[in-house]
Amino acid sequence: MSDLLLAATSLDITPPPGHRMDGYSARAGVATGTADPLQATIIWLSTEDSPGVLWLSLDAIAAGTALTAELSAAAATAAGIPAENVLVCASHTHSGPSGWTGEIHPVIPADREPALVDRLVAAVANASLVRRPVRASWRSTEVIGVGTNRHRRNGPHDNTAGILALHDLDGSLAAILLDFACHPTAHGPENLHWSADWPGATRAALAPAVVGYLQGAAGDVSPRFTRQSRGPEEVTRLGKILAEEVAESLKSPGLDLPSTAPTIRRTTAHLPVRDLPTTSPTPEAAVLGDSPTQRIAQTREDGVRGQSLMSTTTLPPTYDLPLSRVTLGPVTWLHLPVELFALHGIYLQATSPHPVTRVIGYTDGYFGYVVDPDAAHQQTYEALITFFDQHATNTLLTTAGSLLAN
Repeated sequence: MSDLLLAATSLDITPPPGHRMDGYSARAGVATGTADPLQATIIWLSTEDSPGVLWLSLDAIAAGTALTAELSAAAATAAGIPAENVLVCASHTHSGPSGWTGEIHPVIPADREPALVDRLVAAVANASLVRRPVRASWRSTEVIGVGTNRHRRNGPHDNTAGILALHDLDGSLAAILLDFACHPTAHGPENLHWSADWPGATRAALAPAVVGYLQGAAGDVSPRFTRQSRGPEEVTRLGKILAEEVAESLKSPGLDLPSTAPTIRRTTAHLPVRDLPTTSPTPEAAVLGDSPTQRIAQTREDGVRGQSLMSTTTLPPTYDLPLSRVTLGPVTWLHLPVELFALHGIYLQATSPHPVTRVIGYTDGYFGYVVDPDAAHQQTYEALITFFDQHATNTLLTTAGSLLAN
């Protein structure tokens, strides 16, 4: 019998209507209903002798440091393990509430809503986590048609999905820990319904297995060049593309992983906040529309405004970013609390000493974009509103590389 134990569950955490939504500065109005449920999914791997690691994946734009602390404590209570063995990961859907985390950036002012937070934390703390023995295996598969680099169709993007499959001892699929890098933005700012976006559609298509979704290095990756429209039909279409590739991959034997508990190591990157310019570039006149070219122009205009807002905000001199490394046999997940650009994710994978390395963003906090040199030079939307310059970015990459190596 396997010594590896799994507890897996998904909780419906959809707020009622009437609350502000997050993700788009252009969105007007509060949520008026639900397109599909928001979920908190728990994948907890352990043994009788080790607390292992619990991934709590959340349909949210982000999980700020305060929310992370509250949810880590709640999940730790439910599992009976230390809070430091819990990772809180946001899917980055742009159709969730702003009230869970509050303001993630001066671009979109928001306040935390205690009633929403209390409801969410209580749901996690009261989760029923019954462990059973499983076998773990690993696969990765290429996924075409969901996302690309959102500045250049052929720009950097890791288009592979990482699949940790967890099978009951009778061979049935119990759960999947799935990671992929792409903004969940099939819904646009006009949408006023709660939605997990296409990651939710992927989970639904892979049911009844419990699917925990981890968002990868998606800072400059989105469906901008792949989506055919916006709305529920496109959410379903994109979600099914990913789900079908995962299901096809699961038909073939994977890499068997050891029946041991995953281990977690943590460190902190201390990054100085960049000096903001006293004047911002003049935005180009954006033509309203939804073509890729129009969206790029619109977002750059948003970036110019965002940088101006940042210059009037009192920011701390440094941010302390929590980084985590989870290892299960030859597979390692590197978790960072940022929107990492694809080029940086590819670099960390290429320089990692581990046979398989998956780079996961939006974990245990939120500290905005970390951009590559080309974006900094081009003054893209993300480069205009990042908290960090290229020197700080290099410090983050060095710290992350050291965590992978040690």
